[in-house]
Amino acid sequence: LWIMFVLDCPNFMKEVVLDIETRNTFADVGKYNPALLDISVLGCWFSDTDTFETSFEEELPKLWPRLEHSDRIIGYNLLGFDYPCMQRYYTGNLMKLPTLDIMAEIEKRLGFRIKLDSVAQATLGIGKSGDGLQAVEFWRKGELDKLKSYCLQDVKITRDVYLYAQQNRS
Repeated sequence: LWIMFVLDCPNFMKEVVLDIETRNTFADVGKYNPALLDISVLGCWFSDTDTFETSFEEELPKLWPRLEHSDRIIGYNLLGFDYPCMQRYYTGNLMKLPTLDIMAEIEKRLGFRIKLDSVAQATLGIGKSGDGLQAVEFWRKGELDKLKSYCLQDVKITRDVYLYAQQNRS
């Protein structure tokens, strides 16, 4: 699978790759509405420092300025899932931040949605370590180190898919 979305990017930009995990599920809230879910952890990779970091729900206010001052926020299904979950924690409008949603770009090209795991398998030869329901269980059991590790693994895969697309664009 060749990812052919446009990734115009100067050599140095302050980019942030992010992913969230939630404390609860759609079954818990009674319908498919990401805005009703509670964030357990948000994981990021910051290109300017080449660091991975996590923030728990109560730490999110410290993260907002970093997102606001980034040149681009990158994720997989940001617009359909992460941003709706994050919006109630943020006083501004997340949709106004410079964003690249890899899944949305792939959907534009293919005409259908595809899972991050499938994209990672096809481009990187690796898959995800689990699914979001597993992350909810880590939260419920108080296994916060496992939760952070799971989230950052998704961030790393998303970053690597993005970098792969940058290096292999045609």
